[in-house]
Amino acid sequence: MSDQPEPSAPASGPASRDRRPLTGLLLGIAAAVLAVDLVSKLVVVATLSDRDPLRLLGGAVYLTEARNTGAAFSFAEGATVLFTLIAVAVAVVIVRASRRLFSTSWAVALGLVLGGAVGNLSDRVFRDPGFLRGGVVDFVSLFDPYGRVWPIFNVADSAIVCGGLFGALLAFRGVEFDGGRGGKDRRPGDDAAPA
Repeated sequence: MSDQPEPSAPASGPASRDRRPLTGLLLGIAAAVLAVDLVSKLVVVATLSDRDPLRLLGGAVYLTEARNTGAAFSFAEGATVLFTLIAVAVAVVIVRASRRLFSTSWAVALGLVLGGAVGNLSDRVFRDPGFLRGGVVDFVSLFDPYGRVWPIFNVADSAIVCGGLFGALLAFRGVEFDGGRGGKDRRPGDDAAPA
């Protein structure tokens, strides 16, 4: 009896694609979120730093530059180093989990969270006042130019919240990382997206 594994069928067709982890999709979504986030922040810093907030949609949305040293939506300001370390931990956990990720829905959810976390992390690392203490650039304010109705946020914050809510919905529906469903009706490869 040999210790060598039995040869598998040649990798071709849709079945072989389904058996590969969706790491590429997750990282592609994360890269897209990161790119949009970084470009939007560069534009905001270059154009909105020395001007009054820009009013859009009859005052439903304002664009203004604000710096946030807390978490998403200005929560717990002043804990920049803590949130930097949390963002690094989140990124590491998501990248490690991607090796066993066969669900398209989970790849989208985790890609959004990863892209947003890295987007805000880059501000904390590279922006003033210094390494690990930088203020995140926020610029979208709803119904008030100064964040008095809803905290000012950015693309990364939106991606984190959308990815987190989508992930919570997937978990609630029992969709697992491998695309199957938890419980008796679990079927490998089942990647049922929310209806």
